[in-house]
Amino acid sequence: MFTGLIEDVGELVVRRPAGAAAKVVIRTGLPCGDVRVGESIAVNGACLTVESVDVAAGEVSFHCLQETLGRTNLSRVPMGTAVNLERALRLGDRLGGHLVSGHVDATAAIGAIGRRGEDVEVAIEAPPAIRPLLIPKGSIAVNGISLTVASIEGESFRVCIIPHTWQATNLRSARVGDRVNLEGDMVGKYILRWQALRDGEGGSVSEDTLRNAGFL
Repeated sequence: MFTGLIEDVGELVVRRPAGAAAKVVIRTGLPCGDVRVGESIAVNGACLTVESVDVAAGEVSFHCLQETLGRTNLSRVPMGTAVNLERALRLGDRLGGHLVSGHVDATAAIGAIGRRGEDVEVAIEAPPAIRPLLIPKGSIAVNGISLTVASIEGESFRVCIIPHTWQATNLRSARVGDRVNLEGDMVGKYILRWQALRDGEGGSVSEDTLRNAGFL
């Protein structure tokens, strides 16, 4: 479990095939002496398990499954690309972003990048898997960053990014057309799943049923 608050921007230094999967090595400024084999780190929002740590080189290695390669941008970004890193949430930590599972739902292209005063506004395509989970002022993880949906416009949505987040994440190097990893809000997923099960049983969902179930 993660919060979407990025701890470091690392560098992809190795990606080599391992059957249908891949070995991925990230160079990072995180304290590698504190990183343990078997723990989880979100890389561009994708939860990966640490396979080995080279403390002297400041590098962490992961085994990246075929499913992960196919569902995220980790299979296509070039060597040397900056990647967002976040270690797993510990019980008792402050939850400054929102609950992020590290299970990427889809990738999408950046459609536009512009300025709104000191902030940066980014328009991103909204694939079908993401659209039902988008609500104005709701949460979404973009490359693992906890962001707020500013607006929804047809088949795209916009987020506004404050200067600190822009500088502290890999979005600062993003270009129009780049593909980013998207993860919809976990609470929204459970509501949609519950609604689908209810509809499948011939039931209907109203504000009263959601309220009685504790969602409102």
